[in-house]
Amino acid sequence: MVNNRLLRWLRWIVSIYIGIGFLFYFFQEELIFHPERVHPNNNYEIPYRHHDLAIPINSSDTLHLVEFLPDSQQAAKGIILYFHGNRKHIGYYADQTPPMTKDGYRVLMIDYPGYGKSSGQFTEQKLYEWSEIVYRIAHKQVAADSIIIHGKSLGTGVAAQLASRRGCKTLILETPYYDLPSVAARFLPIYPTSWMMRYSFPLHEYLKNVSAPVFIFHGTNDEVIGIKQAKRLQPALKKTDQLLMVPGGTHNGLVQDPMVRRALDSVWAR
Repeated sequence: MVNNRLLRWLRWIVSIYIGIGFLFYFFQEELIFHPERVHPNNNYEIPYRHHDLAIPINSSDTLHLVEFLPDSQQAAKGIILYFHGNRKHIGYYADQTPPMTKDGYRVLMIDYPGYGKSSGQFTEQKLYEWSEIVYRIAHKQVAADSIIIHGKSLGTGVAAQLASRRGCKTLILETPYYDLPSVAARFLPIYPTSWMMRYSFPLHEYLKNVSAPVFIFHGTNDEVIGIKQAKRLQPALKKTDQLLMVPGGTHNGLVQDPMVRRALDSVWAR
């Protein structure tokens, strides 16, 4: 009697375990990425000086980017390539750019495939290819030592991969991860996420090949990408690189923290 009851419970537990694993494996795109489409003919409601650019890649893919312009009419200090997080589109992240443009930088921000006005199938490799395209656009206008690569959350893997291949003034990583499967493991600790996921973004591997200075900032109370992720990156950092852990900081809004603001001002002023 007891053995039969125990067996039934074990069957339920195994069924639930398999069911959750099944759902994650087949619906991981819907769980991880949260794009919001914008019709190509519509304008973003962005209250800052900017202009849009659409770059046709092929018959199905179009890369859309927004260039945010410096407040000053003088020549820009350089260009910041900004790779945003996993939600919505450029319009959602536009409010991150005023400190950059106020400091005299132009900012180029792309939308990933399926985000905003960009079209095409989302793949990890395509994000790397699109980052290369926007880098070339910037490099035609300024030297590599006038290009800052900035990634936030999901975009940190894209930014680090680009900086591992191309020269830049500085690589800035805002709330980075060790790799994407380790982020998923925080929410699914009893699953082999490294086997189950179709996306890797092995940021820790890319950092080993980044010769430019690296500045990382991460909140100690990050509810999405835990601070342990940033700490795990430390062995891949150079002695001159910097990891700023923001006490009480969460996943969003870190750039408003006075400590982060001072650090970023110093990075941009180099």
